[in-house]
Amino acid sequence: MTSLSKLTSSLLVGGLLALSTGLAAHAAETVRVRGKIESFQGSTLVVKTREGETAKITLKDGWKPSSLAKASVDQIKPGDFVGVTSIPTADGKNGALEVLIFPASMKGTGEGSYAWDLQPNSTMTNATVANAVKSVDGHSLTLTYKGGEKVISIADGTPIVTTAPATEADLKAGTTVFVPSQKADDGTLSSSRVVVGKNGVEPPM
Repeated sequence: MTSLSKLTSSLLVGGLLALSTGLAAHAAETVRVRGKIESFQGSTLVVKTREGETAKITLKDGWKPSSLAKASVDQIKPGDFVGVTSIPTADGKNGALEVLIFPASMKGTGEGSYAWDLQPNSTMTNATVANAVKSVDGHSLTLTYKGGEKVISIADGTPIVTTAPATEADLKAGTTVFVPSQKADDGTLSSSRVVVGKNGVEPPM
């Protein structure tokens, strides 16, 4: 992995881990902005959110863009560190909505299972793969983390991604983004990272 890729991966993963563990400045509320770029100029990013609202986000000094690349469930092996968004299924188990394979350098960072807002009742679990099982019904992962264990099934078609680099030039109007942001008391939004869709891979988280 190149130095740029390592830096980009660290920034993306650090951002996601900070969100999943609820880490944010005590004076600000964490807001995860999902949607399409309306405009990007200077340090201001305007996004049409999935809820249909317009979010104006001030990008902090030193902010970094990153992207994602397609991966395969067959690439996941015991010992890997992953972030999986899941929801309860009808049979009382957990079904994956998306899987992010973290770089080896970030293994063990921010591990745990936390509430997430991709869908109602969804959870983000950052954990080490203890067992990867393939059956006629698909795949399942046994994830272990401090204080717990979770078995999550992965249906065919579930987005599986890993980290990838991006540049400011990738922030074009109409492009899908995921922007973990902080909302100040006056309602303004700011962020130090933007995960942008690139090469046909949109942020699934």
